[in-house]
Amino acid sequence: MKIHEFQAKRILGAYGVPVPKGEVADTPAGARAVAERLGGRAVVKAQIHAGGRGKGGGIKLAGSAGEAEQAAAQILGMMLKTPQTGPGGQRVKRVLVEEAMAIRQELYLGVVLDRRLGLPVVMASPAGGVEIEEVAAASPEKILRAAVDPASGNSPYVGRKLAYGLGVPAELTRSTADLILALARAYQEKDCSLAEINPLVVTTDGRVLALDAKMNFDDNALFRHPEILELRDLDEEAPLEVEASRFGLNYVTLDGTVGCMVNGAGLAMATMDIIQQAGSAPANFLDVGGGASAEQIENAFRILMADARVKAVLINIFGGILRCDRLAAGVIQAARALRVKVPVVIRMEGTNVAQGKQMLKESGLNFLTADTMAEAARMVVGASRGRA
Repeated sequence: MKIHEFQAKRILGAYGVPVPKGEVADTPAGARAVAERLGGRAVVKAQIHAGGRGKGGGIKLAGSAGEAEQAAAQILGMMLKTPQTGPGGQRVKRVLVEEAMAIRQELYLGVVLDRRLGLPVVMASPAGGVEIEEVAAASPEKILRAAVDPASGNSPYVGRKLAYGLGVPAELTRSTADLILALARAYQEKDCSLAEINPLVVTTDGRVLALDAKMNFDDNALFRHPEILELRDLDEEAPLEVEASRFGLNYVTLDGTVGCMVNGAGLAMATMDIIQQAGSAPANFLDVGGGASAEQIENAFRILMADARVKAVLINIFGGILRCDRLAAGVIQAARALRVKVPVVIRMEGTNVAQGKQMLKESGLNFLTADTMAEAARMVVGASRGRA
């Protein structure tokens, strides 16, 4: 789950990470009032769940409260397009108005899970304020790393070592080290999948603080954090993904034309790959899980059909806990209830597969069945192009 910048800063502030003074506004007049409280000069920042806002015109510097009002009027309501929003952009409904400051140095600081190590890793770089992936690719020596012990956290010397590596002024080494450890502690205690400050800045008046902040959370751990779940902004999520989450389905919208219904993330990835190999592209990632009921299957089908780009559907199921006969019952029920018009290719293996295939055959509905994944991919790609 993602949250807004202003929400991440509130969390990090509670952990002792210094952040700029600022408030959220949803009207130009509100932005002006905030800027007046900050002394006039301010930065107005669009609050959406995407990076690259500055390049899209979503961050503006205002020299006075009046200019902050004008900037907010330009940003609020706009469809902000960034590399992370997709071509349609995301509508801006609120802005963060923060104190403007003179910046001496821009740095990068983040905590992510290193899957190779199986540990969270603090990443720091003196090359902040840019895409850190590009820095890592072009100048890997500029990325400093330190693994976090999940039992004891990081020792103070780790923070000091990273602070020295960042090259902050000597008088700021201790406060920077404390900030680094605070970010790592927030990452761990809040069950984050990512905690990032980019840029972390050193100001000309001798402060080090988080100019921007991003926190993503592990969905599987949200039951432990009702205070985080309250921060969820459904307006920032795709409607079909929100609808799928209501029924315990994992759904992600993609750009292709082949709807995919699978059980298990690994099978989902394999299914998307083989559709690509067959010459088309998946319209979604829809995982019904290992124990889906007939009702969940029907809801999954309804969500697939709600995407007008879907020209054909591939159902690729391994029948374990989700038996093939239960899948067949759900698919038949859904196809009748929804009057599905697009071709549906079904490939399934596992428990009660013969019974499931017999149910599909006797349903009177025009399902296409395949015995292998490769055959199913070829059939669904052909069907999506009108060659079933």
